[in-house]
Amino acid sequence: MHPTKDPYVFFAFVSFFPQLVAGPIERASNLLPQFNKPRVFNYDKATDGLKLIIIGLFKKMVIADNCSLVVNEIFNNYTDQTGSTLFLGAVFFAFQIYGDFSGYSDIAIGTAKLLGFDLMKNFNMPYLSRNLGEFWRRWHISLSTWFRDYVYIPLGGNRGSKFQVIRNIFIVFLVSGLWHGANWTFIFWGLIHAICFLPLILIKQKYKLSEIADGGQLLPSPKTIFSIVSTFFIVTLAWVFFRAETIQDALLYLYGMINKSLFSMPNVPKTLVIFLFGYMCLEWFQRDKNHLLEIPFIKNKKVRLTLYYIIIFSIFYFAADKQPFIYFQF
Repeated sequence: MHPTKDPYVFFAFVSFFPQLVAGPIERASNLLPQFNKPRVFNYDKATDGLKLIIIGLFKKMVIADNCSLVVNEIFNNYTDQTGSTLFLGAVFFAFQIYGDFSGYSDIAIGTAKLLGFDLMKNFNMPYLSRNLGEFWRRWHISLSTWFRDYVYIPLGGNRGSKFQVIRNIFIVFLVSGLWHGANWTFIFWGLIHAICFLPLILIKQKYKLSEIADGGQLLPSPKTIFSIVSTFFIVTLAWVFFRAETIQDALLYLYGMINKSLFSMPNVPKTLVIFLFGYMCLEWFQRDKNHLLEIPFIKNKKVRLTLYYIIIFSIFYFAADKQPFIYFQF
């Protein structure tokens, strides 16, 4: 694509406020041409944008902020917690950072749609991934594709010997860790993902995003459940290093999990556990859709509107104390 010579288009691109603070990291090749087109109101695009904003607010204010209160208490006092509480604390942080960041992305994409712009999808139900390769094609898509195109491929990508491919993978994940901050915890987080990525290179296991897990089946197969749970387990343990202040804190946190108290009753809100499980079930049923409120199967308009109002009401009723966006610090 040729660079723009129009100063208005250029400055509109660099200052486009919906995704300016935390993404999606939009490519000039996608966004620049849209500034040259006349703005024409599109009802379908606008309503889809409003749905995304509602979903984003729900993820942030209901899921992320409620998880944040529990996560802060557990991580700040991890030496006094049982193994089961520490484990669920890590799980809650996994949902906190997912709800926080994907919620912001949904709001940004939805706001852009109201203005007549199409931003790239940034999250695609990543906790339904069946391996780490699929996870990184579904998590922070704009960043992972940026690293693929500007770091991984220039290094040689998957061409060359296995050693060269492994080297490229390690470089990408270590750079990804450094991108989040100059802290050894982020580097270790990237290293964990790189190490756990190695088996996929050796066995060449790869899922395309077009391959919906278990097709149109209502319930997941045992194999799919095992793949999703094991991938989520690896990602969640790595998140401990992302959340901890130091590597020592992260290791002590994980060590605190490994004892008989792992099988005791955790000291966490049981309703939050049930709610998150229900939310993941909803994502499973909507896994072939663009987002959770893409519900063409509900033909009755009054039923759809009732559902929207219920979600809006739940945002006000179940919203926790206001918490800052995690990714504003990066």
